Order: sequence, then C-alpha cells, then structure tokens
Amino acid sequence: MKKFFKFEELGTNYRKEIMGGLTTFLAMAYILAVNPITLTLADVPDLPEALRMDYGAVFVATALAAAVGSLIMGLFANYPIALAPGLGLNAYFAYTVVLSEGHPWEYALGAVFISSVFFLLLTLTGLREKLINAIPVELKLAVGAGIGLFITFIGLQNAGIIVDSPATLVTIGDLTNSSTLLAVFGIIVTVIFMVKGVRASVFLGMIITAIVGMIFGVINPPSGVVSSIPSIEPTFGAVFSALGDPGFYTKGMVIAVLTFLFVDFFDNAGTLVAVANQAGLMKDNKLPRAGKALFSDSIASLVGSIFGTSTTTSFVESSAGVAAGARTGLAAVVTAICFLLSLFFFPLLEVVTSAVTTPALVIVGILMVSSLGKIEWTKFEVAVPAFLTMIIMPLTYSISTGIAAGFVFYPLTMIVKGKAKEINPIMYVFFVIFILYFIFLQE
Repeated sequence: MKKFFKFEELGTNYRKEIMGGLTTFLAMAYILAVNPITLTLADVPDLPEALRMDYGAVFVATALAAAVGSLIMGLFANYPIALAPGLGLNAYFAYTVVLSEGHPWEYALGAVFISSVFFLLLTLTGLREKLINAIPVELKLAVGAGIGLFITFIGLQNAGIIVDSPATLVTIGDLTNSSTLLAVFGIIVTVIFMVKGVRASVFLGMIITAIVGMIFGVINPPSGVVSSIPSIEPTFGAVFSALGDPGFYTKGMVIAVLTFLFVDFFDNAGTLVAVANQAGLMKDNKLPRAGKALFSDSIASLVGSIFGTSTTTSFVESSAGVAAGARTGLAAVVTAICFLLSLFFFPLLEVVTSAVTTPALVIVGILMVSSLGKIEWTKFEVAVPAFLTMIIMPLTYSISTGIAAGFVFYPLTMIVKGKAKEINPIMYVFFVIFILYFIFLQE
C-alpha cells in the first residue's frame, strides 16, 4: 500500500494520512445535514410536496456521492482531496431551478447529469487539463489565497464571530454567545497547537472543541449512536425519468445545464489547484495527474445525480486534511470510508457544529493565504488581477466570481504593459467567456 500511494516519494506515513482523512471528514461532515436541508427546501413553508425531495433519500445520496467521489479520487488520482455535493450549486439547484423557476426537482437532477456528461467528455479529450494548465501561476496562487480568505470568512460567519450589519454590511458578532465563545476557544487552542508544532493540530483542536462544548452544555450530546439507513428509492434513478420527458428540453434547462457546467468547472479547478499547491504537489505550475483528478470529479458528479443529489465536486475543506499531514489518496479513501460509516452513525455527527469546524477553517485559511508571498506584487500588471481574484471571492461569496474578475483583468493589464505575447491564447478565450458570464449569468 505504501508503494501504491507513493508514501516515500511524498514524505508521508499511515498516521498522517489517516489523521488527514479523518480531519477532512470532520471539516466537511456538515454537508450531510446542510445538503438535505437545502435540496428539500426545508426552510420554505407551504411548498407543494411535489417540489420537495425526500430528506432521508437526499441524506443517503449525499453520503454515497461523497464516498464514491472521494474513493475514486484517492485510488485513481492519488490526491488527498475529498468530494461531496457542493455548496452554492445545491442552492442554485433548489432555490433557482426548483423554487424560483418552478421546475420539478427531477429536471434539476437531469441538468446536473447532462452537465456531468459534458464534463466527462471534456476530461477524456484532455481539454479540461489544458485549460487548467493554461492559467498563469500568479492567478493560481491568488485563487488559493482567495479561497483561504473565503473559507475563513465562512467559518467566522457560521460561528457568529462575524455577522451582518445594515450599516457596514459586516461587523463583529456577540462574543458573549456561548457557541461563539466556543468557536473562539477552539481557534485559540488550535493556534497554540500549530505554533507548538503539534502533529494533527487541526484534528485535535476540533476534538477538544467538541468535548469542551459538550461538557459546558453548548453542544448537545448525540441523541444516539446507531440509526437505521433511510431508503434512497425516492431519488435513485429519478434523473432518467426526467431525461425521458419531452417537457425537460426547454430553454430554462439549457441555462441550468450551462450554469452547472460553468460554475463547477471553475470552482473545482480553483479547489484542485489551491489544495495541491498547499500540499506542495504542484510541479512547474502544473497539476500532476490533472486528467485523473478531473476524471474522478466528473464520474462523482455523474454518479451523484443518479443517486439523487446536486453537483458533486472537490471540497476545499480537504485543505484541513492537508494541514493535518495528508499528502496522498489514502487520506481521501479514509474520508470515503467515514462517509459510508456515517450512514449508520449519523447521530454522532450532531456534535460537529459550526463552532467545531470554525477553528479548522480559520487555520486552513491562514495556511492558504501564505501563497501570496510567491506573487510578484511589484509588477502592477500582475498585482491587479491577483488582488481582485483574491478579494472578490469573500466579498461576493463566490469562488467563480473572484476567478472571473481576475481572468478579465489579467489580459487587459498584460496587454497595456506590452506583454501580450506572454499570454496563453486560452486566456483570451477565458476573457470573453467571463465577460459573457458577468453579462448573462449573474443575477
């Protein structure tokens, strides 16, 4: 197994990989609760039942899609990157395609399925890999830093440390709130571990935060240990009934397919590059085995739509596992096993609250922002697109929008500087695509 996952070459061991896999799972376990809540539109009252997906079935589909995707990524691509139904895309699935436009959820699954097929075709032809490798190193570094800021902002927001404000958009939260205080405690403990050089600092920080939370009554102890697995029958294979319905083939579904395709491509590309860069796996500004990684993502999304969930994609929370020492696909395999086990032990996940995950997201954000030191800020033609890529992600709550801004400004600043010949022709294609993105796809 050591030889298969290239332990010696990547400087790792079983302990690091297992800890990394467990840490990644704990950092992204929230998706097992958030995705079913989102796709079933649980927070929308008086909604016709025909528009609601089955909660139990979506939970099982979420766990299975994450397990299959992570397993393929680990065994086939040998990356410590886990996959699961993506945030943002599931909201578009539920609140735009189903709720706002009134399409059946089966149709939305059909759009995910078709976009996944296109992804697979682009991957098999090698085009997706060429597109990713065409991105200049400065923008790749900026994407990683931007995602770091973004996930830190998400963590602080989820914990109530940062809250919305009608006057200033955001402000400091109520630090007397017990859950918020627990998150602050977790950040301090994890920072101390990191400064001391304690191995698996992020993982230990999450465990200690959860235990302290239960001791002081901030987190309720799990209601049970084992529960029966809900039936996946209500959603499994529903996509095929949608594809067989002539009413599916409308302009609205074409837009849905393009949106799923577009957002997932750049979110996934940004995540792969950022996590690989953090793990020190990038070589000559290129992602080794990029084709295999992208193939894993395509198959995971395809399988997920058949199970009954929105687009499955690489999770940036995988960087938490990298911070804990993961460097190979064994970590992703461990995460996959955890997702399968979660089908039986779902009650235990009740202790993984936002207060527990926030310390991991903050630490990972700090580690990812370190890539900014490699950008040549004295070159203004590089600094502008890099800065916009980084800052717009958290400000717009969108990885894709941040990437779009940077990719629009990069050709402009380079041309003005007289460096047009240094621009990969593919970047001009991205320039046009992102202009159209801002015109037509932004709501």
